[in-house]
Order: sequence, then C-alpha cells, then structure tokens
Amino acid sequence: MYNILICDDDRDIVSALDIYLTSDGYKTYHAYDGLEALKIVEEREIHLILMDVMMPHMDGIRATAKLRESKNIPIIFLTAKSEDADKILGLNIGADDYVTKPFNPIEVLARVKSQLRRYTTLGGQRKEETSRVLRNGGIALDYAAKSVTVDGEGVSLTPIEYNILLLLMKNPGRVFSTGQIYELVWNDPSLGSENTVAVHIRHLREKIEIDPANPRYIKVVWGLGYKMEKV
Repeated sequence: MYNILICDDDRDIVSALDIYLTSDGYKTYHAYDGLEALKIVEEREIHLILMDVMMPHMDGIRATAKLRESKNIPIIFLTAKSEDADKILGLNIGADDYVTKPFNPIEVLARVKSQLRRYTTLGGQRKEETSRVLRNGGIALDYAAKSVTVDGEGVSLTPIEYNILLLLMKNPGRVFSTGQIYELVWNDPSLGSENTVAVHIRHLREKIEIDPANPRYIKVVWGLGYKMEKV
C-alpha cells in the first residue's frame, strides 16, 4: 500500500481527493500548509505528495524546496490556471508534475499512478543515499550532481537521455521493452513510442559509446528491447 500526503489549505479539496485515493487503495495523510506537510513527511513514510501552491504559513514552493534538500518523494503540484509562473518555478525546484484546478479526479489518479511507477522503478531514496556514483565500465553516473562521465570525460546529456541511462544503469542486465522505457521516462502511455525511444537511444549511444554501431554498453535484445550490458 502506498501512502499519499494531500497538502492543500482548501479542506473540501483535501476531502474530495481523499475519497478518490482511498477508494483506489491508497492510504492518505492530510496537511493544510507546508509546515504541516514537512512534519508529516518526517514522521511517516510517504510515497507521494499532492501539494497546493498557495497556502498560509509556508507555501508549496518553499515546502518543496525544503523537501528536496533530503527527499526524493514524487511531488505533484495542484495549481490554479493563473499560476503559470509558479508551475515553472515548482518544476525547476523539484516538483515532478502538476495538475491544474479545477481538476478531474481521474486525471489526478492517472498522474499519481504514473509517478509511483517511475519512483519505484528508478528508485526512491534520500538524497544522502543517492549521492553515490553508479559505475559500469568507463561510465560513471553521479546521482547528486546529475552528471555523467565516460572514461573520465564529461558527457552532456539531455534530461531524457540522462533518465534513460539512469534507468538502464540502475538495472544492469535487465531487458526493458521500448514501451516500458517510454512509460517510465516520459510518464505517458507508450502507444506509438517505439521510434521515439529508438531515436533517443541512438543519440545516447553516440555520446557514450566509442563505436555506436557496435555498442559496448547499451545492447538491443531483438524482439524484446534494450539492456545495459554489465562490463
């Protein structure tokens, strides 16, 4: 069972979300400002947060910034249509997604499920636990710095390329279909995703492989998908 924290100063919104989430099998905790949210996260095991932006005492922006100092919990912002600047700021400081009010509860549930899938597959850990470096052969991926080096040389990756590499390096030897890669990295249904994934993996290979046509690291498993070869 996943524990979800609903943080909004509008108690009617909290109650409505509680009904939909609990009916779908989630356990919920409630907070009505950012300070209460921080306290609950320290006391309970929380797997995802639905966070309002505008709240008294401590707003969602400041609460998210504080949480990101030590937590990697998925955070979905609840924003008004007029808060476009806050959406951008929230995503920049570490929010994973946002839903615009008034929202469709079915959309909220879909986004919750999508973020939880990504969180559990890519790994949800405290920042101090993820400060280590993943290594395979000459590739080194630094969680905290979000940087990648190959044979000691820095490599500039797009966010999508980085997340694909992170997924594969965290699961060496495991084969992921193009659909699984798309859903976990893009957080969207995988219909028609095969070419999109293939293009990004080709670009990634061009940056990390000595000979992209004969890759050492990212291998294709014909008919199944891709894997990170253990080197």
